[in-house]
This record gives sequence, C-alpha cells and structure tokens, in this order.
Amino acid sequence: MFSVTVRDHVMIAHSLRGDVFGPAQRLHGATYTVETTFRRPELTGDGIVVDIGRAGQLLHEVLDALSYRNLDEQPEFAGMNTTTEVLAQLVADRITDRIHSGALGDGGAGISSLAVTLHESPVASASYERHV
Repeated sequence: MFSVTVRDHVMIAHSLRGDVFGPAQRLHGATYTVETTFRRPELTGDGIVVDIGRAGQLLHEVLDALSYRNLDEQPEFAGMNTTTEVLAQLVADRITDRIHSGALGDGGAGISSLAVTLHESPVASASYERHV
C-alpha cells in the first residue's frame, strides 16, 4: 500500500459537555495540526499516490470551513461534543465526499482509504481512518 500525507492547521473554539472533560467544559480555543494520509494499492500512471498540491489544497478548503469559528455556535454541531475524535471523523468524511465529487481529478479515483489525525499538542492526537 502506498501513501502520501499532507498537513495543515486549524484554529477553533468550543466547549465540551460532561464531567469527564473537566476544565474543557468551559469555552476554550484549540489549534490542531491536521494530517491527512491518502492510501492506494497501486500508483497512478504518473507514479504518484495523489497530486500533493491538490491534496494539500483540498485539506485546506475543508479546514477553512471550521477555521476561526466557535463550533458551539455552528448549527451543524448542535447537541454534539466536538471532541478531537469527532472532528477527525468529520474532516475525513468531508474529504471523502470531495474526492467522490472529483476534487482530486482522475488520480482520486484509485484512493482506497484515508486517515485523518488531529494533533492537539506535541504529545496527544486522535485519528480516524476510513475507506474511500
């Protein structure tokens, strides 16, 4: 299996409901480094997994919809704890939807899976992996 990873970052604000979250129940900011790894069993005819520039642009566009927003105020997140794990899944699902709509061109057709990792600090991260 071949893979290519691109990185970007996003800054959000949110609060989390539940005693398990301690002080994170209060409104706070988070800056995530976000990695997306695209996987495919065979390289394209050009010898690549995916065009790195297009992959990076796609990640940036998906993150831009979240950037500098208070997620508690966004209707799409109503009643939801926007944990790092939940956000990893959301980013992966949105990237997959964009791949299916042709955002990566013909090269996107052979991508079999992707993984999204959100690094909340240098020592903690959460990931979500899915089939494309």
